[in-house]
Amino acid sequence: MSSTTAADAFPESPEETSLGKRVLILVMVVLGSTLYATTLLIASTLLPQMQGTMSATQDEIAWAMTFNILATAVATPMTGWLAARFGRRETMVWSVFAFTVTTLMCGLADSLETLILWRVLQGALGAPVIPLSQTILLDTFPKRQQGLVTSIFGMAVVIGPVIGPTVGGMLSEIYSWRWAFYMIVPVGLISFVGLRLTLPYDRPTGRISLDWTGFLSLSVAIACVQLVLSRGQRLDWFESTEIMIETFIAVLAFWVFLAHSLTTDRPFLNLRLLLDRNYAIGLVLVLIYGMLNFTPMVLLPPLLQQHAGFPDALIGEVIAARGVGATIGFFLAIFVGRMDPRIGLIGGFAVQTLSGVWLMAIDLNVDMGTLMLNSLLQGIAVGVIWVPLTLVTFSNVSAANLAEGTAVYHLLRNIGSSFFISICVAEIVRATSANYSRMVELVNPFNRALALPWVTGGWDFETMLGLARLSKEISRQSAMIGYINAFGLYTACSAMAIPLILLIGRRARR
Repeated sequence: MSSTTAADAFPESPEETSLGKRVLILVMVVLGSTLYATTLLIASTLLPQMQGTMSATQDEIAWAMTFNILATAVATPMTGWLAARFGRRETMVWSVFAFTVTTLMCGLADSLETLILWRVLQGALGAPVIPLSQTILLDTFPKRQQGLVTSIFGMAVVIGPVIGPTVGGMLSEIYSWRWAFYMIVPVGLISFVGLRLTLPYDRPTGRISLDWTGFLSLSVAIACVQLVLSRGQRLDWFESTEIMIETFIAVLAFWVFLAHSLTTDRPFLNLRLLLDRNYAIGLVLVLIYGMLNFTPMVLLPPLLQQHAGFPDALIGEVIAARGVGATIGFFLAIFVGRMDPRIGLIGGFAVQTLSGVWLMAIDLNVDMGTLMLNSLLQGIAVGVIWVPLTLVTFSNVSAANLAEGTAVYHLLRNIGSSFFISICVAEIVRATSANYSRMVELVNPFNRALALPWVTGGWDFETMLGLARLSKEISRQSAMIGYINAFGLYTACSAMAIPLILLIGRRARR
């Protein structure tokens, strides 16, 4: 091998790389990962506007969120294979470029189907950015600086999902929801050029074969479950032939995945890692963490805009408070990390439970102060949980299995978000319809309570306009009950995690 080829195959060590070059790599990698994290929830504050533009129902427009997260979840485990096949530099650079192009196309979408298609491609093609960013930074900086670099990277990933809804909400109110996507394009192109100029060359490590049977069977199973959860309420669940077919395919595909993974020599995901108790419990906890992480950010914007009358800018401020809380939680985690990790986990999930109970007590007259303080608590919990959760999950995982273990870790986090959002939206739709039917039955001439002036208040039952206004109010209150039910699921999942934390092994390797 020539000297040039050798240099390409083995990039400079951290000590050989100049400080200026390391800083440039840090800036560009963090910029790319922040942009990708920004788009994960950018649609959260835009859902009401997009719903009107696309003439979609609430559960249909939620696909723009859930299928993006789902595509990210399915594509993330392929990162290791892509990096080995094409090299980390090429995978990272072209993932950022593809992500930027698909973001532009999301803004140009003129139908619900087109928007969902580009959101799926946006999530799938950009999925390698986050895991590769962390790998590149750890290889670029010496061990003595990796703690600081990891902190900066962690802050970018935490703040990214907050920047998108906040700035996107303001732009959508001033212009339209499309500008929330357009704003990312120029910065994405800067990141693409910067990464191409700063990242060191590396050659692919070899033509590593991908376990296509395991990958495709798992992908089909996840996609079919997502379709069942997203469309089940609208199609009356198992009264629908489509839902029955999708359920059958999901079960069959998952059975193929399990059977294949347990019998092949090189499975797509090594299920034997689950024999480690801390790792297995950590995966359950990160699944719950994913369920709780993004759900309030998806549910609150439609509730506040459509039923409570909040403008997009104020909704963005509520989401921004969550980002401030996440920043505080991230710094608190530095100090909590010096103690038993279980203390941080229990404290974080306890705060999540408290915020959920608080959300269950709000009504349509809720004020900004209450919402922002609640959002702040959620953010603190998210920041505090992440570090000890990662610590205990990988405490006994060997270095040889670390890459695969990390892929499964992020896979379950994203699946938890996607599935739980769909479940909550289905419950809101179900509860809204059921409670509306129950309440309108009470508006009739035979209800003696309606004859009392202090009961009817300012409502007019004698005119069509008065009845229309009453119907709208009943719709608002029915929807509020649905959202309270969804917040109840959020609270129950938060509380359910606490007993599991007590099962974590005491002797975790640091």
